[in-house]
Amino acid sequence: MKLIVIEFVSLDGVSQGPGSPEEDTSDGFTQGGWLVPHMDEAFIHHAAEWLGQADALLLGRRTYDAFARDWPRITAPGDPFTALMNRLPKYVASNTLAAGTWNPTTILSGDVVGQVAELKQQPGREIQIHGSARLAQSLLAAGLIDELRLVVAPVVVGHGRRLFPDGGAPAGLRLISSETTPRGLALQIYAWAGLPDYATYSGASDIT
Repeated sequence: MKLIVIEFVSLDGVSQGPGSPEEDTSDGFTQGGWLVPHMDEAFIHHAAEWLGQADALLLGRRTYDAFARDWPRITAPGDPFTALMNRLPKYVASNTLAAGTWNPTTILSGDVVGQVAELKQQPGREIQIHGSARLAQSLLAAGLIDELRLVVAPVVVGHGRRLFPDGGAPAGLRLISSETTPRGLALQIYAWAGLPDYATYSGASDIT
């Protein structure tokens, strides 16, 4: 299976609490819900299409707790996400969680990188990481991420946890596709391309 990161980020890279002010208030974060004003039908269509490609979810403990609290409560008829989110197998990277309440759930502890590498060898389509920025960072550093699907909102949040914090491992990426929705969300899909390349600019004639 391919390992895919799906992440909502602001223009300044914040990934914390995109869905509501109460979603994630850790570390005193008070500006949650910054993605919602920019959501539209085009975004919903793409997000549902992406989720439809998943055979499993891989989550960090914080994201798992929030999802396990919120998704079972969503009962709107015709919602394109709820049935899949509740039904898909969930793998949770945690050294403190003994058992999950949002079934089916499997806890990954200890050598999470090694266990994720083993999961990728199983038949199937995609294991998707939603949110879980720290987990995504560690697996990107280990070279296990195949693709990043970023939904970039036209807002500067100013503070909060970032998908790519200072001190993170460098990574080269290749842009696969980019489009915008009517309310200004930029949907950018990148493939893992190994370590970054570096060069010195010496004039436009050198650019090919």
